[in-house]
Amino acid sequence: MPQARLTSSASLASWLNQRCACVTLDRGQLLHELCGDPQDGALLAMIGDARPNLFSDTTVFVAARDLAVMQAFVAAHERIVALPGWQARALADAPSAATISSRARSVFMGYDFHLDDDGPRLIEVNTNAGGGLLNAALARAQLACCNAVRGNGGLLGSGTDAATEFLTMFREEWRRARGDAPLTHVAIVDEAPASQYLLPEFLLFQRLFERSGIRASICDPAELRVREGKLCFGDAVVDLVYNRSTDFAFEQPASTALRDAWVGDLAVITPHPRAHALYADKRHLALLSDAAFLESIGVAPADVALCTQVVPHTRLVAREDADTLWQTRREWFFKPASGFGSKAAYRGDKLTRRVFDEIIAGDYVAQRIVSPSPRIRQVEGARVELKSDLRAYAYGGEVQLFAARLYRGQTTNFRTPGGGFAAVAAVPDKPQANIGKLGEANVPTAL
Repeated sequence: MPQARLTSSASLASWLNQRCACVTLDRGQLLHELCGDPQDGALLAMIGDARPNLFSDTTVFVAARDLAVMQAFVAAHERIVALPGWQARALADAPSAATISSRARSVFMGYDFHLDDDGPRLIEVNTNAGGGLLNAALARAQLACCNAVRGNGGLLGSGTDAATEFLTMFREEWRRARGDAPLTHVAIVDEAPASQYLLPEFLLFQRLFERSGIRASICDPAELRVREGKLCFGDAVVDLVYNRSTDFAFEQPASTALRDAWVGDLAVITPHPRAHALYADKRHLALLSDAAFLESIGVAPADVALCTQVVPHTRLVAREDADTLWQTRREWFFKPASGFGSKAAYRGDKLTRRVFDEIIAGDYVAQRIVSPSPRIRQVEGARVELKSDLRAYAYGGEVQLFAARLYRGQTTNFRTPGGGFAAVAAVPDKPQANIGKLGEANVPTAL
């Protein structure tokens, strides 16, 4: 094989992702990271038996400069959302629950990106991004690949373990809302939590809180009650709700107690309806890709330029544009404005006329397609190409952890052999790798 030197971190990252099929996950170390008490055997069985594609065995390589662009965008987005002009526009037609303010910022913002030749492109923003604690454990269980890139062992830039940083984030939410009052009971809330795919993460969070002396319960929103001006689960008062529900505005009957607690400030709820309305409504993607609008509300020129670079052109779907959108449908990805988890989202080149007519009649946005970047995997002795996307977990405009997801199909899923959550390894800005020596000696092996 001819040898060549790659001096661009982006080109080396792309080369590694498409040519190096190394196994980097130390499964034994991952089990050690997930185990914390004698009950964890059931948790590990839950992952291994029912969720075999939760974790991928490989690493996704990303240029350090691309990670820096993602961090810069997260910070810029935080500044934009704080502007009065943005808030007025975002809240103008938001649900009534979003008009209530909170000192809590909202935990686990999630920024999802695809990578193309021009760098990271924003796909969507989420206010209850799942997988953060799972990815923290995954990042600490990685082996070096080909001696080319060594990850940071799952540690933040400050040297603080990501799980510790997450716990600090919850304490900060509580402090911002309640000052020095003691935090004694957290409820981790989602619809039918026992049937949720990420139930293992709920259990990990429960143990993280309890190891810190904070009682933690996992429950359905319908199990909560308001009694004597307090939010309760059973006989216990709930101080803080870690909200994983996708009823973002608390509009369903099962969310009545959550809504009452939110309206009456009976408990600290994070993430909350106002954050979803300000950050995560898919219609905001059209605003973020509209330089004229951003300039009109006073966004700094550098932040306007960054949005233009990072956010693919997005437009609201209107009935009067139906003919044009149908003719150009292969250029667009259609998403419901209030959707989540890729539900009811469609690539234009996969659309039937019947589904397109439903999109036109619904509340959708169309985003210019940015294809996910490829990642080679070794699956059952064969080299296969999977798609990858990147997620930045963030709080208060700061990225806490980067992670990737590998999959096949139209959208992210956890059903692909060899897919699932994957650790991210940063490729230095000045790589010195000789690609003729990479990926050849380190044949993938089972750990």
